[in-house]
Order: sequence, then structure tokens, then C-alpha cells
Amino acid sequence: MGQNASQPTPLMPHATATWLVDHTGLSFEQIAEFCGLHILEVQAMADDLAGSKYTGRDPVHAGELTLEEIELGQADENYSLKMHKAPVEVTRTKGPRYTPVSKRQDKPDGIAWILRNHPEISDAQISKLIGTTRNTIGAIRERSHWNIQNIQPKDPVTVGLCSQRELDAAVAKAAKRAGVSEDAEVVVTGDGRTDKDRLIEELVAERDANVKAAAEAAQEAEAEAWLAKKREAEEAGDVAPSTSGFAQPPAEDDEPSE
Repeated sequence: MGQNASQPTPLMPHATATWLVDHTGLSFEQIAEFCGLHILEVQAMADDLAGSKYTGRDPVHAGELTLEEIELGQADENYSLKMHKAPVEVTRTKGPRYTPVSKRQDKPDGIAWILRNHPEISDAQISKLIGTTRNTIGAIRERSHWNIQNIQPKDPVTVGLCSQRELDAAVAKAAKRAGVSEDAEVVVTGDGRTDKDRLIEELVAERDANVKAAAEAAQEAEAEAWLAKKREAEEAGDVAPSTSGFAQPPAEDDEPSE
């Protein structure tokens, strides 16, 4: 009994094989050949050893097999079952992009990022790119979204909502529609720096200022803690602590050593 390479397989091979094992007297080889499976897979289903449990699918009801064809197969174990009606190929219909459940919570963050960084992209493009609705986009833009306080702009490419190529294509299309050339002349200020250079310098300066302020605040907090311990020690009649990194100031009546 040889495999008919030109014959299509059932729409749901494993589920169909499960049904044939449970409801017919066909051999494992016949079922494996018809469903395009390995005979050991069918054997595992029959022995209830398969890792996944499949709900049987009736190929007769689906029109893929006839009862007459099954009877011919049961009468002759060397008979190869013939597909009565090939399954209709399932194609994806137009609609919003499917997003895995684990990624759906990142959609508002991705939308917020696009609205902030690429306002030229239309709502229709965002809807197609992220897989969302225009109502959601409008709510985030107008800050009327129910969870707006927790939305943090995140690059949709980084969180896996779209590919970099798809995002670049959307940006290029939006720029073309707006009449903005990708090779537009870069504006240079009088000091020879572009707006991008100036922005980078401002961000670096802001970061450095924040780091300096944090260091100063930490130093002040440590000094206040040392002084508080010193006062407590003085009130208790003990020597002031010297465990911190701050040097203990000398007493006013101490004479410098010769």
C-alpha cells in the first residue's frame, strides 16, 4: 500500500485520525496514509499515549470520506482510502492584525509611542500596524483612555507588536503623503549644529544634571544621618559615631598638635 502523494490530506489530520481509530475498523496504516501521518502517531492515539488529546473529527460529515469508502477499506487492509472531497483551503480574511494575548496589554503603550514619535502616521495606519481600533487610538490621543495613568510609551517593535520593516514602511508612507521627502535638507543652526545635535546635547546635559542632583541628595542625607547620630550620642554622653564617611569635626577648644 503506497502513499498517494497527489491526494490532499484532511483539514484536521490528527482529529480525523482520532475519529477513524475510534469509529472504524481501518488499519493503522490506512489511517496514517489517508491523514498524512506516521503510523506510530496513529498507534499512539490508539493506545492513548499521544501527548495531546484530540477531539475526533468526522470526515464523513465533513464530506472528505464516504461510508462506502470506509467499508472498502475495512474489507481490504491493503486498500488505500480515496479523498471524496478535498477540504477548502482556509485563508486569512482582512481585518485587524492578530496579537497574542500576552502582547495585548502592550498595545496602548505602542500606540502612545507612535502618537508621540510619529504624529504623521494616520489612525488607519496605526490600526493596521498595531491591530487596534480607531476609538482606542483617539482615547489615548485625547488622554481619555480608562487606563491612561498607567500607559507608558514603548517602541512597538521592541515589545513585539510589529516589525521594524513594517514600522519604517508606515513612516515612509505617512511622510510621502505629507509631502515630506526623506532626503529633506537638514536645518543647521548658526553654530554649525543641527537640531538633532542640539537635542542630544540637551538630553545629555539633563541626564548629567539629574545624576549630580541625586549624588548631592544622597550626600546630604548621609550628613543629616551622621549629625542625628552625633546628637543622640552627645545626649547619651557617649562619643560621636565615626562610622560614616564624614570626618568628625574637631572640638573648638582642641589645640593643634605641635
